[in-house]
Amino acid sequence: MKKKILFEVCCGCTEDAVQAEKGGADRIELNSALFLGGLTPSIGTLEAVKAQVKLPVMCMVRPREGGFCYTDFDYDAICRDALALIRAGADGIVFGFLKPDGTVDEARCADFLGRIRAEKPEIETVFHRAIDVVPDVFAALDTLIALNVTRVLTSGQRASAPAGAETIRQMRAHAAGRIDILPGGGINAGNVRGFIEETGVSSVHASARSLRHDTSVRGNPEIFFGGKIDGKGVPEDEYKVTDSALVGAVVRAIEG
Repeated sequence: MKKKILFEVCCGCTEDAVQAEKGGADRIELNSALFLGGLTPSIGTLEAVKAQVKLPVMCMVRPREGGFCYTDFDYDAICRDALALIRAGADGIVFGFLKPDGTVDEARCADFLGRIRAEKPEIETVFHRAIDVVPDVFAALDTLIALNVTRVLTSGQRASAPAGAETIRQMRAHAAGRIDILPGGGINAGNVRGFIEETGVSSVHASARSLRHDTSVRGNPEIFFGGKIDGKGVPEDEYKVTDSALVGAVVRAIEG
């Protein structure tokens, strides 16, 4: 009997979550600001998602872009956000703390996990792709295993999970069932089946998004409300949304 491969979809709003469920996803990772790699979603968004979908919802807690070594101010906000999200119905919390040298901040992770488990002992915990920048991924896994973290999201320390497939396979072997390895980054309907066969993983994570346009800002193309990259502003008249058809295509490819 073929084993079930769980498909988690990265979502940035309520509509994303609805489309993910419609397409056949098994679980949601809820964020805001996906362009920045995913930041903490609002309580209102989580409440709306829980009202609309039946899937488990993992919530990101990340207060800013630009690394994972946080100030005491950042950390206080992260802890408050995590507790508020749990009280609003989050099924799991996605987090990651690193030291200035890029190694896992074990003390801060332990403190954080203690706080959220005191609120909800059975809460699922996910260490996010901060693990993809640590100097020794296997030492990091050992630390997270000792902390009883549920799973780790990773691209195998490469730009995409397919490119990092060999490291992901090694991570899975090293974990030996003590922590779940959840690959994410660059996975789509065209490569997911081969990737699963190569790595032996039992779950995958993807965004499955398509482009949508908002014409309301086209009256003045000189204006940019966000930051600029190499002097160019990010287009203000477009954004991406989860596409149930793309989710469904990945589901069908997983099922082979």
